[in-house]
Amino acid sequence: MAAGTVAAREGSEDAFRQLFRFYRRWEGSDLTGVIDFSKPAAQQVVSSPLVLSSVSDQDAYTAGLKPVSLWKAYGLANYPGFIFIPNPFLPGCQRHWVKQCLKQYTQKPNVCNLDMHMSSKETTDLWGKSQQQLRNKSSSKREPKSLLEKLRWVTLGYHYNWNTKKYSADHCAPFPSDLAFLSKWVAEACGFPGFKAEAGILNYYHLDSSLGIHVDESELDHSQPLLSFSFGQSSIFLLGGLKRDEAPVAMLIHSGDMMVMSGFSRLLYHAVPRVLPNLEGRPLPSCLELPLPADLPIDSVIEPCSQDDWQVCARYLEGSRINMTVRQVLAEGQSFPTESGVENKLDALSKGSYHEENSEIKRHKPDPDS
Repeated sequence: MAAGTVAAREGSEDAFRQLFRFYRRWEGSDLTGVIDFSKPAAQQVVSSPLVLSSVSDQDAYTAGLKPVSLWKAYGLANYPGFIFIPNPFLPGCQRHWVKQCLKQYTQKPNVCNLDMHMSSKETTDLWGKSQQQLRNKSSSKREPKSLLEKLRWVTLGYHYNWNTKKYSADHCAPFPSDLAFLSKWVAEACGFPGFKAEAGILNYYHLDSSLGIHVDESELDHSQPLLSFSFGQSSIFLLGGLKRDEAPVAMLIHSGDMMVMSGFSRLLYHAVPRVLPNLEGRPLPSCLELPLPADLPIDSVIEPCSQDDWQVCARYLEGSRINMTVRQVLAEGQSFPTESGVENKLDALSKGSYHEENSEIKRHKPDPDS
């Protein structure tokens, strides 16, 4: 049954929720109607210009990226400010970001969902406590999950408070320099010079995960873009309008793909209803199996991923997807408004947060609303 038929039939729900539910339950192989930017053919796909002169080939190489002149960038008619860049990474460089998301960015003082119900001692060195279990992982669903497999989100830089939906000056950790470097040059290429990576949210998805319908509006400066980087298994992404009664457009996100939401598209509703097993029929996308170039610059932010480390990462990614979103929170010279009273930082880890309200990430029980 076509998505449009479902949307027409279920008149009691808003248009976005109807499509979200359709793709959340979708089990087929027919992706008709879902845009695939790796082979764009849909009428609404348009070319998106990049600022080629803003990023030297050397800076791109240092960030683990191909020269910007070799990138392909697309937009969508009626969605100004939305830019989709299919995998612009140099061969082998995606492995660095996967390892960082699993091994480095999970370390303190960064914050993760496990801090909500575990002590700081228990959530220290999630990689070290999980790697052997992941190496020996079987296909049994009854096998206990490692701590890394229980990971749902990590916050970087200014830590997002899931309860108040705000950032604050006193709940902050140093932003990773390698990710800031990558973000700077991607933003430059897309026409946003001076972008500052100040906050990051990493989402960890499994094949039964979803990201609920939401708008990223907590940053105080909406003139700067939202950057998104995806690795691992593919997913369906829904991009809607300023209101939820506007039907979204569905598209595929593959490993290495980048998205930029800016201008009009910066505050649009969006969601991820479905994570898909590798469409190539292999455990991992082929782009993750490529070796690093031998001529990476000495000052490259990309670190070689050892075979031992990649074995752990690969086992994790066989059933998972990782997404990094990077934001600038404050405009130049702007500061946070003064809050009355002292906010409890533990609020940021409360269950009554973004994940529940927006049906986000893994569900252990069926949810009638998605």
